[in-house]
This record gives sequence, structure tokens and C-alpha cells, in this order.
Amino acid sequence: MTHDDRLPEILANAGVVFFDFDGPVCDVFAGLPASEVAKQLASLLASKDAAAGAKAAETDDPIEVLRIAHEADAGMGQEVEAALTAAEVEAVAVAGPPTPGAAEALRAVNSSGRAVAVVSNNSAECVQRFLEAHGLEEYVARIIGRPTGQPHLMKPNPFPLITAAEQMHMDVTNCTLIGDSLTDIQAAHATGTTAIGYANKPHKADLFAEAQADAITDDMHAIADALTTA
Repeated sequence: MTHDDRLPEILANAGVVFFDFDGPVCDVFAGLPASEVAKQLASLLASKDAAAGAKAAETDDPIEVLRIAHEADAGMGQEVEAALTAAEVEAVAVAGPPTPGAAEALRAVNSSGRAVAVVSNNSAECVQRFLEAHGLEEYVARIIGRPTGQPHLMKPNPFPLITAAEQMHMDVTNCTLIGDSLTDIQAAHATGTTAIGYANKPHKADLFAEAQADAITDDMHAIADALTTA
């Protein structure tokens, strides 16, 4: 286990805690593999634009297919995005339980008097469905999902973090983001938000260290544990 002694101090200084969704809260594509969704989206795109479809077929990341579609044509991008949102909603319905420790972390943030915002490159619709299905919606004050029709504003763009902070009337530099990707760390650094890297795969701890995440953990239970001393 990667345990970081900086967690209590970082969380103590946070007025709002941002949670990335896919990873820290839910394994979105656990039941409906991301590679299958990406293939379906690439096929849809290929039916409209062969060149863009061929490019999209090279990735197994649905979000990357979305970016390719929007770069090719805004109308196709919107069509692919609608299909992706539908697939995400379908995926979270069969994704299984929350990430181990996620529910405890969300409850602990609330119990400590802090607020939670989910800040995700996934659709707000799928986040809302998952939280409701698992009785977690009461612990989340705001959901900032993928900006519809504007994939360039997804993380690592800091726009979602700035938007969440503004909606919660909190200076973004008084917030902390828990994320499992480099784009999360990059978005946090761009705003002065502290970043906790959730290393849910072994290689990520080194990546987050290189990216200068403020703290690193491989267990979401550690967030709840740290808040008892924060």
C-alpha cells in the first residue's frame, strides 16, 4: 500500500474536495469494457467520415474517440457524444459497487464539514445515475461533468475545476482534487488546486510522483482515515 503522510495536512486545508469519477468513485467500464464502447463509437464515426473513423479505430479510449469526432466535424462530434453518454449510462448500471473506500471517503468529507464536488470527463448523467443507484447522492453537492459539445474544456483543461469552485463559492486554491490520471494532476496544477493522485494501478505512483502530485495513495480508504486527523 502507498501511504502518504501528507494526506491529513492537505485535506485539513481543503474547503471543498473534488473527486474525479472514473477511478476514485466508480470503475465506469468494469461491466461494459471501454474498448467495446470505443469500437462502437469509432464505427459510428466511420459511417460518417472514413478517415476520422480509421483514426478513432486506433484507440480503445472512448473519450479519445470523442475528441477525434469533434476535431473532424462539430455535428459528428455531437452525435458521437450522445452515443457516448448513452453508453456511459448503460455502463454504470453494470459497473458493480463503488470503488473500495469511495463511499467511506465521501461520507468522511461530509462529516468533516467539507463539501464534495464530482469533477469528471464522463457525462454528468452517468455520474448522477451511479450516485443515486448506490445511495451516495446526498454526499455530493455538485456534479461537473463533461462540457457538452466542448471536449477541449475537459481535463486537463482547468475549466471543470474552476466551474466547480465558482458554483460552490470557494476559491479554487482552497480545494483539493482526488484523481487517478495525469490529466487530473495537470488540471489541478493549472489552478493552484492541491492534487492527490489515486494510484489504482501500480505504475501510477511513479507517474504521479514525477508529475509532482501533492500526495499519493493507492487506497481510497486512506482519504477517510486522513480526515479523522485532519
